[in-house]
Amino acid sequence: MTLQAAWQSPIAPGVSWYQETVGERPTYPTLDGSKNCDVAIVGGGYTGLQAAYTLAKAGLSVVLIEACRFGDGASGRNGGQLGTGQRWWPEEIEEKIGYERSKALFDIAEGAKHYLLDFARDHQIDMDYMPGQMNVAHKRGYKRSYYENAEIAAFRYGYRHARFMDEEETQQRLGSKRYYCGVIDTGTGHINPLKLMVGLARVAADAGAQIFEMTKATAIRQSGGKITIDTASGQITADRALIACDAYIGNLEPVTASHIMPIRSFIGATAPLGDHPDILSGGEAVADSRFVVRYFRKSKDGRLLFGGREAYTADNPRDISQHIRRQVVEIYPALKDIEITHAWGGSVGITMPREPFVREVMPGVTSIGGYSGHGVMLSNYCGKLYAESVIGKSSDLDQFKSLDIPAFPGGPAMRSPLLFLALTWFALRDKF
Repeated sequence: MTLQAAWQSPIAPGVSWYQETVGERPTYPTLDGSKNCDVAIVGGGYTGLQAAYTLAKAGLSVVLIEACRFGDGASGRNGGQLGTGQRWWPEEIEEKIGYERSKALFDIAEGAKHYLLDFARDHQIDMDYMPGQMNVAHKRGYKRSYYENAEIAAFRYGYRHARFMDEEETQQRLGSKRYYCGVIDTGTGHINPLKLMVGLARVAADAGAQIFEMTKATAIRQSGGKITIDTASGQITADRALIACDAYIGNLEPVTASHIMPIRSFIGATAPLGDHPDILSGGEAVADSRFVVRYFRKSKDGRLLFGGREAYTADNPRDISQHIRRQVVEIYPALKDIEITHAWGGSVGITMPREPFVREVMPGVTSIGGYSGHGVMLSNYCGKLYAESVIGKSSDLDQFKSLDIPAFPGGPAMRSPLLFLALTWFALRDKF
């Protein structure tokens, strides 16, 4: 393993503030030649690396390839918020699949949260964890649903870390009058995602997994009970394979590509807010009620990290900071002249129902992704659950396999235009 100076991701725009915090990032070799193993993994984000670690620790031979560098995708560039439960509130999931399955998914998410925090502690990964998250309403009419959410979490799902905030408390905690009520959750928090990525890659390699960067899979096929993965620099043959590319699946595997859509999300980091102590004075992370979510938090050194986008598209704006500044000022007018020191983006994988896609897409090949903006803890845990399903230790991954995740309509040619139109409509609806 060698060290290399910070660089620009070839698959995502802008240089993140996270990259500055980790300094020189470790690099790993490119695959050179053929490999045989028990399990091959395509994709070196949280899901793939966590699966590689768990499998290698159990004594299986593992080869993992990543098309770029570890951390170039969403796992190293995201908003860093853990959240609680699944992407939707538990009562919303319960309406679709019933209480028993909804409760099982909620409990799995709690297990994911605790596993991630314990994993970082046990492996001495300092990921800048800060406690607390607020979910806030940008419309007054949402007050009842937010109040009921905290009550349902406590008395129906046994989660007593969340409580309702009225308008006065919400605005005081935010340091903004833009939101009208919310739920504060003291049982979760937020992290520096790239610090977790760097630590996770180290731990997976130390466990004995063979991990390779700058090695793009060009084809994957199954024949005669074996999986073959082609790359420009070598071939991998395995008994099983995990596809963990999420938003960066491209044309590698058509079933996954039809169920997971890449969208762009963008984040800006301001200079430290030393002159604005009233903004997020408690240090909590925030996600709002828009369909096109705005998410923001303070870093450990007092910067505002603000993410969001007015419409969903795979394209990049010419000036990311301009788009971010406009949204920041809407919530915090006093920051109209604040310096935005870093601005970056990346692709997030979403599914139609905003629930994870977990499926065997060909014999012996499982694909996992589509966390829909709720993947910091779920993606790590799904990697662990996949590994445990391989070694026969747990069947919890079946809870995700049983979810009804339809393909996006329109076929390859129309999929992106239709999604853009639909989600732009939702973005407009958020304004009124």
